Amino acid sequence: MDLKEKIKSLTQENVSEIVNIRRHLHSHPELSFQEYQTAQYVADKLKSFGIVPTEGVADTGLVAMIEGKNPQKKVIALRADMDALPIQEENDVPYKSTKPGVMHACGHDVHTASLLGTARVLSQLKEDFEGSVKLIFQPGEEKIPGGASLMIKAGALESPAPNHIFGQHVLPHLPAGKVGFREGMYMASADEIYITVTGKGGHAAMPEKNIDPILITSHIIVALQQIVSRHASPKMPTVLSFGRVIADGATNIIPNEVKVEGTFRTMDEEWRAKAHHRMRAIAESLAEGMGGKCELEIRKGYPFLKNSPELTQRAKNYAIDLLGQESVVDLDLWMAAEDFSYYSQIADACFYRLGTGNEAQGISSSVHTPTFDIDEDALQTGVSLMSWITIQELRY
Repeated sequence: MDLKEKIKSLTQENVSEIVNIRRHLHSHPELSFQEYQTAQYVADKLKSFGIVPTEGVADTGLVAMIEGKNPQKKVIALRADMDALPIQEENDVPYKSTKPGVMHACGHDVHTASLLGTARVLSQLKEDFEGSVKLIFQPGEEKIPGGASLMIKAGALESPAPNHIFGQHVLPHLPAGKVGFREGMYMASADEIYITVTGKGGHAAMPEKNIDPILITSHIIVALQQIVSRHASPKMPTVLSFGRVIADGATNIIPNEVKVEGTFRTMDEEWRAKAHHRMRAIAESLAEGMGGKCELEIRKGYPFLKNSPELTQRAKNYAIDLLGQESVVDLDLWMAAEDFSYYSQIADACFYRLGTGNEAQGISSSVHTPTFDIDEDALQTGVSLMSWITIQELRY
């Protein structure tokens, strides 16, 4: 039996356990940087596979090694994130979240189960490859500063440093059995914008005696849109959106202040810095000119995510070889953000998408929604592909 068939066979042998792992994780979600039970569960599973992890990396993260023959020859890192979201699950399934208000709505249970399954397969093939595989199970992908940045600070990409790193992420609008790749720039940087506009509140029937922060805020929100429409190059994807405005007045009360929250995303660090400066200048000067005051805080989030063109092209070819041309698609730019981007700034990286949808079964909800779920056939694809990519890249 050749190596490809071995991987397919071992994945099939282990698929029921992989599904059970995913269901356990889905039933027991934990929020960002609170993944203590999850980390213990992952550690116990790795030990049952004969893999001894280093626990407590960045508090709730784990790192483990699988060594083949000649382990120093080459090192490939594989990453999964473990945290869930503050969402109340609405699915009626046997593995529904048991924790009120917490749910694996972004597929991190799938990512962790897939990497555990891959670890199981690769540990059974240690005599079939040279080099080593570094397994990275990280906390806090969903929350700034991002668990990836903390794992890097804790040395997850050192001793040994990987030659390449791979990660996969669910894509509910792509059918299970299919995967997607994109070379070069793929995902955006993400910054959180917090604005406080202060005026002078009072009776709404006497606006001449007040400094209306609601009016000032409306002008600021409209003016800031020129950051995208008048200053961003047409070649530079840029998004500025505001999703929360709090003006706690009433029909006849003008409040003292208004609070606004939003996000800024782009794919160029120089432009990102310039845009931050312009936002502050526009908001502060506009408020001052209208008699009020504006404080604008920018919480700098994840950098842009770039896929190594050469590495990603090879991975795509490995996927075609394993799954067939019809099961591999090209991806568009995506303005969402991912803290895998931190790894991609340090090592040659490939972050690809795992199809998890099934329209016929009604499995089509987007991530970050209370009805998100997956076609669990995707787990077999995820494990077999990650195993195949890893071994092929070790042999490259």
